[in-house]
Amino acid sequence: MSESWASTLTGKNIILGISGSIAAFKAAILARELERCGACVRVILTSSAEKFIGRATFEGLGFEVYQDLWSGPHELHVSLAQWADLIVVAPSTADLIARLANGHCNELLSATILCAEVPIWIAPAMHPSMWKAEATQENIEKLNRRGIKLIGPAHGEVASGDEGLGRLVEPSQIIEHLVENTHAGSELLGRHIIVTAGPTREALDPVRALTNLSSGKMGYAIAAAASAAGARVTLISGPVALAPPLGVQRITIESARELQEKLEEVLGAERDKADLLVMAAAVADYRPSQVSGAKLKKGEKPPEIHLEANPDIIANIGKERQGQQPLLVAFALETSTGDELIQAARKKLINKRVDYVVANNSADSLGRSDATVCLVSPSDCIHYPEMKKAALASQLVSRWAKDISERLPSSHD
Repeated sequence: MSESWASTLTGKNIILGISGSIAAFKAAILARELERCGACVRVILTSSAEKFIGRATFEGLGFEVYQDLWSGPHELHVSLAQWADLIVVAPSTADLIARLANGHCNELLSATILCAEVPIWIAPAMHPSMWKAEATQENIEKLNRRGIKLIGPAHGEVASGDEGLGRLVEPSQIIEHLVENTHAGSELLGRHIIVTAGPTREALDPVRALTNLSSGKMGYAIAAAASAAGARVTLISGPVALAPPLGVQRITIESARELQEKLEEVLGAERDKADLLVMAAAVADYRPSQVSGAKLKKGEKPPEIHLEANPDIIANIGKERQGQQPLLVAFALETSTGDELIQAARKKLINKRVDYVVANNSADSLGRSDATVCLVSPSDCIHYPEMKKAALASQLVSRWAKDISERLPSSHD
């Protein structure tokens, strides 16, 4: 572990909760790595967890282990909650998530969590069908409203051999996420933020498509920054070569119409299921009016391709929005600079009925890890000098968070 990681967690009292998943064997690795980062770790095993990994494993590694409400003096769940600076549950089953969401506390781990007034992180592990079940997603939403945050799950092969979203995030990634968020503010705690990112692809035939050069880096950086600030983040992404930020739910799409469909699902019929929508995706303005079912063959003349307009997604949402929720942010990627760029952004601000436009020149952004942008609102224009997209994303999210807190009632008041 790096010295910076160790210094972040040094002296932290961390409770590692383990529930009954086959992935529980990874918890032993996680406990040891947390200790190497300088943390003091105590382990709580549920009765189901003991079916997969025993207390002897953790005691052999030198950790204090607790198993039930009656295994210590006084009110053990209260004293453990008061001792902890941080609680992380890895793995967390669908059953434990359901019990935590509904305030059940009939065993030591859930009782300790109910008593705790410290940051709580859960790393889910379950079959993909259990993860995507409506009941599980409703329970996750409840936990997010209470400030309990997710780490994962990851996409991959699970115990059954099936593949999908539900695999436990690797111990090193869990630690990385804890370190990155140990000092994160809670200004967006309980808020739901939707970010779109990357390009769209509009099929010409089974092997060709119209697309653009967006890398998705800015949108992904914004999603990561919003998650670090305490928000529940849904990232709707076109095809990019980027891993989803930890703790962020990613939905993948290809075309503009798919993006519109997923946005409508996530925003809800009243368009009020999010506090902030950041449209960082580079959405194709046009699509082929007909898609060939077979590969278009090379001929003496190039094929004629007729185009038709894609829906103007952000403009439609701006038109349908009732009141000020969600806060709307559009992007304007232009080839112009200076005053011409700002005027283009202001025109977009008015025409799309949005609250902010992030404007930049294509040469200053496309494919790069840094960017220079202007943030245009009805009242001002803020110039952000060249900086890494991760740093820029943090500054933009901080600005929007302040606006949200002033305009919209808290979703967790």
